[in-house]
Amino acid sequence: MVEITYHKEGDFFVPDLYLEMEDYENDYIVGKYGHLRLEYLKNNKKAEYIIMFMNKTLRKHIVETDKQANRRFVILMKQMLERNPIDENLKNTDPLKWTWIMNNYKHCVEEIILKEFIFC
Repeated sequence: MVEITYHKEGDFFVPDLYLEMEDYENDYIVGKYGHLRLEYLKNNKKAEYIIMFMNKTLRKHIVETDKQANRRFVILMKQMLERNPIDENLKNTDPLKWTWIMNNYKHCVEEIILKEFIFC
């Protein structure tokens, strides 16, 4: 049995309880999609967030979601460019149009990723 220690704050004794840090891929820097998933869990699925936090699986979930979403982004962008090719000369002749088309592809792909990985 674990002995719980206490410290005194004013007139009250408060237990010294600490959560252990998760050791899942500490060197991995969580990106955009991982942070979006974390915020979604905090704001919309509080029970699921608390359970993962207490079971020390939250970091693993966030890291894996971020990795999968990034891989899916690369695959979908590649498919988008294969199905709707852009003339590379367009980048030199009309860079504004090229940027507009690429941003359009990016937004379409991100919409898919948000539905598949973030808001599920």
